[in-house]
Amino acid sequence: MQMASKSDPIVDADTLPCDYAHFGEDTPLKLDSGMELAPFTLAYQTYGTLNADKSNAIIVCHALTGDQFCAGVHPITGKPGWWEMLIGPGKSVDTDKYFIICANVIGGCMGSTGPTTINKATGKPYGHSLPVITIADMVRAQVMLLDHLEIPDLFCVMGGSMGGMQVLDWAAKYTDRVFSALPIATATKHSAQNIAFHEVGRQAVLADPNWHGGDYGEHQTSPHKGLAVARMAAHITYLSEAALHRKFGRNLQDREAVTFGFDADFQVESYLRYQGSTFVDRFDANSYLYLTRAMDYFDLAADFDGQTVNAFANTKTRFCIVSFTSDWLFPTSENRQIVRALNGAAADVSFVEIETDKGHDSFLLDVPELFETVTGFLNSAARQRGLTSWAP
Repeated sequence: MQMASKSDPIVDADTLPCDYAHFGEDTPLKLDSGMELAPFTLAYQTYGTLNADKSNAIIVCHALTGDQFCAGVHPITGKPGWWEMLIGPGKSVDTDKYFIICANVIGGCMGSTGPTTINKATGKPYGHSLPVITIADMVRAQVMLLDHLEIPDLFCVMGGSMGGMQVLDWAAKYTDRVFSALPIATATKHSAQNIAFHEVGRQAVLADPNWHGGDYGEHQTSPHKGLAVARMAAHITYLSEAALHRKFGRNLQDREAVTFGFDADFQVESYLRYQGSTFVDRFDANSYLYLTRAMDYFDLAADFDGQTVNAFANTKTRFCIVSFTSDWLFPTSENRQIVRALNGAAADVSFVEIETDKGHDSFLLDVPELFETVTGFLNSAARQRGLTSWAP
C-alpha cells in the first residue's frame, strides 16, 4: 500500500485508499444545532465479507483521535491500525466471520467532511465556520451510511471512549437496528473534569498565533505548537499514575544528571514531547476542537427527559459494558451508571471490570481479558442471532 505524504497529513475526500459515501444537496445531514450539512462525505473502511442475508455487519466507532483505519496498515503512519490487536482473521472481532465497517466521523480529518473540507459555497476550507458537530450527528451520518450500503441492521456496534458514546447513542435511538452493543470505557455524559481537560487543550490551540481564527490553511501555516501541547495534556489522562511510574519513574533522558535548564531532563518529558510532535503529523487542529466539543456536549439522558433509563426503554439490544480499574478518565463508577440504567430498563446486559494498571488507553492495548470478553460476548450474540454456521 502506498503511504500518504507526512508533509501534509490532512487529507481531502477521495485521496485515501478507502471507500467514500457522498451525500448531495438533496440528502442533507440534519444537525442538533438546527443547521444542515450538505453536501457531505463519509470516508470509511471495511474488513471481511458481508454474508448473504446481511446479518453479520459490525460498526466500529472510533475514539477522539482515531479514524477509519482500525485494522491493517494505516496509510498515513505506516503503523498497524488502532484496533489491530482486536480485529482481523482469527482475532476477537474475526474478519473471517464478521463484516466490519469503520467510518471517519463527521468533523474528522481523514476524508470525511470536516474543517479541512472545501465549502462549495465559498470555495475555501470550512475551517472554524463548520457547524458544531455532536455525537448524535456523527451517529446520524453513520445511519445514513448504513442505508447507503443497504444494510438493514447491525449485528453489533462497538467502540471505546468517544466511540463508546456513539455506541450508546446508536443503541438508544436506533435500537431496532442494533442487535448487540459493546460500549467500552465510556459514559453517558462527560464529567466536569473531562470538560476541563478538553478546555485546557482547546485554549492551547486557540492561543497559538498560527491559529488565525481557524483559517490557518489560508495562511499556509498550522497551530502545531498549540495542538502538540493539547495532545500532551490529553495523553496524561489516558494513562494511570502506576503506568507512568512503571514506564518512566524519575528516570533521566540520555543524561546522568539534571541540566538545571528546561530541556527534557526526564524520560516522561521526552515521551510527552514525542507524543505531541507526532500527533500534529496526522491530525488537524480544528478537528480537535470540534471533536472535543462533541464529547463535552454529549449527555444521553438530555434527549430522554433527563432520565438515562428512558433511553433504553423497551430495548431488545444485548449489551456488554466494559471498564478498567485504573481508568480515571471514564472510571468504573460511570460505566456502572450505564449498567444501572440498563437494569432499570430490564435490558439484557453484562458487565466486566478488567483489572489493569494501564489506564484509559487499556482498550487500545494488549489486555488479554478484554480480548476474551469481546470474543465471548460476540460468540454468545452470534448464537442468539442465529449465525450458527460458525458460532461455537
